[in-house]
Amino acid sequence: MQILIGGPKDGVMIPIPQYPLYTAQIALLDGRGAPYYLRETEDWGVHPEDLEAAYSKCVSEEGATPRLFVAINPGNPTGNVLDRKVMEDVVRFCHDKKLVLLADEVYQENIYAPGKKFVSYREVVLSMPEPYNKTMLISLHSTSKGIIGECGRRGGYFEQVNIPEELREQLVKTCSINLCSNVNGQVMTALMCSPPKKGDASYESYWAEYNGLFDSLKARAELLAKELNTIPGFSCQPVQGAMYAFPNVTLPEKYRQYNEEQNKKEGRQLALDARWALELLESSGIVVVPGSGFGQVDGTWHFRTTILPPMDQMQRMVKAIRSFQENIYKKYN
Repeated sequence: MQILIGGPKDGVMIPIPQYPLYTAQIALLDGRGAPYYLRETEDWGVHPEDLEAAYSKCVSEEGATPRLFVAINPGNPTGNVLDRKVMEDVVRFCHDKKLVLLADEVYQENIYAPGKKFVSYREVVLSMPEPYNKTMLISLHSTSKGIIGECGRRGGYFEQVNIPEELREQLVKTCSINLCSNVNGQVMTALMCSPPKKGDASYESYWAEYNGLFDSLKARAELLAKELNTIPGFSCQPVQGAMYAFPNVTLPEKYRQYNEEQNKKEGRQLALDARWALELLESSGIVVVPGSGFGQVDGTWHFRTTILPPMDQMQRMVKAIRSFQENIYKKYN
């Protein structure tokens, strides 16, 4: 972003809901965001007409020309996995608009839904006919995610495809002014890129642990979405990938009025889902992230939660959320 965003005349197309660090970085660089909304009822899919509308709105209302297109696959916070056709639509759009495609693919190993598999944007770009196989692409991967990832260990890499030499030179300069990566990060990245192979002493034990962890995450992903959908006012899309569920929450009108009254008393503007999440924390000790922190269609409310707790803890978590939501409906309906 630092290379492409020089001020308020430059824009970045970002998915909504999105990972908040993207909007933070855009603000830091004084750029302009061009949000394109994912369609919740279609497994958080992307439509070409929505991309065109977002691009045009950025140009006409913000006075900025988008330079970069961010795609997060598998999705954070949505937990969706993009179909190849959708990815091809994105590539065509980026090529036609002369955008650099930034593919955030850090959850590529975390795919649980039957019939879904990870397809990299690199594979899609290079397999398309000319001129779309020349689309500029930067793809990201991380050691902090995946099946054996540990969020406290930071490491990763990015790959450049079809990037002009003059832009590559500037990227190298930008990277070179930073100190080298920490040793842990370098070691983890090397291990991620070269896991044990058949014949290695650790091959059997590594893949036994890997597959055991994957199967456990898959079971938890299925359980969480299924159970959340049985709670009053909740609607949760399948957790196809990544580590999160992002359910839609419908709340009573009286609860909305209560939030407005509380905001006046407290002298602040707490979003409705933020109020809900805060009161859930106070009543149960469970932490979720309100959807307003990620962006969402106006008038809708969500929260992000994770599939990482062990199965017994997850069942207790869902039970507590159910009890809290049922009490909201009893009190404010």
